Amino acid sequence: MDKIIVTGGKPLNGEIVISGAKNACLTLMPAALLTDEPLTLTNAPRLSDIRTMTDLLRSLGCEVAALQAGKVLALGAERIASTRADYEIVRKMRASILVLGPLLAREGHAEVSLPGGCAIGARPVDLHLRGLEALGAELDLRDGYVHAKAPNGLKGAAFELPFASVGATENLLMAATLAKGTTVLKNAAREPEIVDLARCLRAMGARIEGEGSPEITIEGVERLHGATHRVVADRIELGTYMLAPAIAGGRVELIGGERALLGAFCDKLEEADIAVEETGRGLAVSRRNGVIRPLHVVTEPYPGFPTDLQAQMMAMLTLGAGESLLEERIFENRFMHAPELLRMGARIEVHGGTAKVTGVEGLRGAPVMATDLRASVSLILAGLAAEGETTVSRVYHLDRGYERLEDKLQACGAQVERVKG
Repeated sequence: MDKIIVTGGKPLNGEIVISGAKNACLTLMPAALLTDEPLTLTNAPRLSDIRTMTDLLRSLGCEVAALQAGKVLALGAERIASTRADYEIVRKMRASILVLGPLLAREGHAEVSLPGGCAIGARPVDLHLRGLEALGAELDLRDGYVHAKAPNGLKGAAFELPFASVGATENLLMAATLAKGTTVLKNAAREPEIVDLARCLRAMGARIEGEGSPEITIEGVERLHGATHRVVADRIELGTYMLAPAIAGGRVELIGGERALLGAFCDKLEEADIAVEETGRGLAVSRRNGVIRPLHVVTEPYPGFPTDLQAQMMAMLTLGAGESLLEERIFENRFMHAPELLRMGARIEVHGGTAKVTGVEGLRGAPVMATDLRASVSLILAGLAAEGETTVSRVYHLDRGYERLEDKLQACGAQVERVKG
């Protein structure tokens, strides 16, 4: 397996171009199943998860072509060849469940493997299923698959999500576009990726109102048509690279970054005495006075502090001037990076869903192991400030969510190297 070696101690200066959002693109790609006309996605990120979704869609009969070195995806599902999403592909990525709603809405039936467990918690799909049942789907769970059918088509309904699940909101939003009548999703997720999906579906002919608010209304249509859509910027990649100069020192401009994507996160950075400056091309980040002030961070659904930036924020707070508290309220078991940061000299105490971080004067390079996508990048960020060499193993996690990470950091002066396993 590949490893990444980071030699710390160098401030970062330069610019980083933010890629299209992984989580948005993984949702937009299954939308191609809703129409027999082509869907073209521009600003697509080049990541292993995108390749996995490509494999899944091709197995269903959808043609996928990667153009312009993978930055443009041309998708065409003129004919659905299969409505079975096989376990061997679905098990690789939980976002695979997002083909269920589109397949059911267009074909009237689908068999989709349950995604199974996850390193950062169970993340069950029960909300997806309950919402589809509200739309008239008949579901049968057996042999590890969801067997879904809607012989007379889906029907619009009001459904309130007990929890503002992003994935369930996306699945139900897509399914409702072809349902008969009006669907109202209450307590819907408000993330920018939801807004991006709604914009794409509207460009395809869907009738949607209220995206970005807790209530989304969808008036079903008989068919959708093709469209071209630009994938929104990746707010988690943006936040990750904003933390790089905050941890290592220096000043980095994030091209394509928007404060609106990460309002709560930017507020916390400024509370820690990190300068966030809006430029003509994005956001620039630097330390104000060289001291990182301690924080109390609570992860919440959007527009709150993102759970996907908790690990990276913890890496910065290991160097804070005092005691910080991080409360994880989205996923259980999401502090697996803490023991690895301890190996680098951090002081962290974890009690259930809360981590107390007492800042230290400096970190030391050490061999560490990535446990999930965001944990892996948090260790690389810590390595940027650590004395000596940090070797991060199992970085295949990293390739699921960060495009050309070594190149982007190297362009700002970081000493980061990938070693082939």
